[in-house]
Amino acid sequence: MKIGEVAELTGTSTKTIRFYEDSGLLPPPARTHSGHRVYGPETADRLRFVRRCQAAGMTLQEVRQILTVHDRGESPCGHVGRVLSERLDHVRAQIAELVTLETHLAALLDHADKGRPTDHDNATVCWILETEPAETAVAG
Repeated sequence: MKIGEVAELTGTSTKTIRFYEDSGLLPPPARTHSGHRVYGPETADRLRFVRRCQAAGMTLQEVRQILTVHDRGESPCGHVGRVLSERLDHVRAQIAELVTLETHLAALLDHADKGRPTDHDNATVCWILETEPAETAVAG
């Protein structure tokens, strides 16, 4: 297959395929006498695998490590399980941070809705961010 055919088959751009080759995610393809790349069906399978890894939030470095283990003839599934577990822990931590941020933003907006700036709030830029939400609730 030519690079355009692989790109169409996998929904990947030709630029991305070349990048993956340069990055070591795809082995160098065979070439015709005129220098055109020629790909086998295993390239499409490997591209689909890379896309699944990315959909799971893996970095290209993590994908490369998994493929290196596979290319040595070993099963990378234990490593994949560890990477996914670490990724899930990271996502859960991000969610907790976002919930905290959501609560803070809601409090600030409530503060803005209920309070009004005063001459003695000492705000240098914006009273909403420079006074505590609790102060407005007590004053309101």
